[in-house]
Amino acid sequence: MKTAVGLTAVMVLLVTGCSTTQRVTVRDEPGICAFLGEVCHELQPGAKGEAGLRWVNPTSDPTRYHQVLLEVVGFFGTDVSKVPPADQERLTALFQQALTEALAAKYQVVDQPAPGTMQLQVVILDAEAATPGLRSVSMAIPQARLLGTGYYAVSGRYPFVGGGQAAFKATDAVTGQVLGAGVDRRVGGGALQTAAQWQWGDAENAIKAWAQQLADGMYAYTSGARKP
Repeated sequence: MKTAVGLTAVMVLLVTGCSTTQRVTVRDEPGICAFLGEVCHELQPGAKGEAGLRWVNPTSDPTRYHQVLLEVVGFFGTDVSKVPPADQERLTALFQQALTEALAAKYQVVDQPAPGTMQLQVVILDAEAATPGLRSVSMAIPQARLLGTGYYAVSGRYPFVGGGQAAFKATDAVTGQVLGAGVDRRVGGGALQTAAQWQWGDAENAIKAWAQQLADGMYAYTSGARKP
């Protein structure tokens, strides 16, 4: 029995250990509906590779949009006070940069509304800091990492990790019609390269993952590869 448990833990480690972040269940909080408005009640669980909760307007024609007007609002919600203002600014700036770069590879990023332009608004609902020291020990020392893998097998996440939750809303930049919305929560994964990062490193990795996920997801619809 002990051997079987040990082999199971090793298999989980091999399968999940290469990920810098992992999607976890969205945490319900008032900030979601305060930001998204009525469409927050339309959200449904996303498939693998999508936001944890998502909605796409079934009456919209995404193929009309070839430009994006981006607005990273920053921190928004009830738990933002736990993140120091300087770190809020740094994480918001990272989100703006990562999203701009990801979107620019697929769209023309503009600063004024016009026909054929989608406005994308993004907020960080909260961010969690990793536990300094303990995060590094749990990832870098083999015995502790094995225990951490066991914790993952039971709880679905690694111990001492950070992360965060974000929401987005896409609208027609001229008419204001809501085209899509979503909320996602991510925490640190099991990648060894994340062991020695600073306390907000997992939040940074989540932001980078959200940026690429948003750009890819939007393009699947605007390119016509996927229908609403």
